[in-house]
Amino acid sequence: MVNLREDKLRDLPGWERNAPVPICMGGDYRALTFCCKPGYSLTFGYKCRRDETLKELGLFQEEFIKIKEEFSNENGWDSDLVCFGSMSYCCMRSGGCERRDLSLKKRYPDLKLKEIMELYFKKKKELAKKILEYVKKSHDNEDVNALLKLF
Repeated sequence: MVNLREDKLRDLPGWERNAPVPICMGGDYRALTFCCKPGYSLTFGYKCRRDETLKELGLFQEEFIKIKEEFSNENGWDSDLVCFGSMSYCCMRSGGCERRDLSLKKRYPDLKLKEIMELYFKKKKELAKKILEYVKKSHDNEDVNALLKLF
């Protein structure tokens, strides 16, 4: 059974009380929503657990990319401003990411930054659920089933 440690959870606008910290910081499977696109070298690649986590779940990199890119297309999150061309690959940094925040402001020009961040994290929560639902269809995973009950 999945163990949700308090020190591995965050309270974010739009994802209150139980948002996972990033995978590289020990977050649970839901944190894949904040992971980068596979196939690229990363500055902090030595601590990245994305590929290990995908393997644990039996999720191929191509499937992960497809889920994130479909979500991006459905939500108008494609952007030349952000890494990998989509906000679906953007991170958790609530303190701000210059390119992510600029892209979000362009996507939601009528909203204030606080409203934008609430929407961003709400959408990231939706994406996390989509990833886990995809895994659930192909594998019976006790931890995934437990995490899906949190949505």
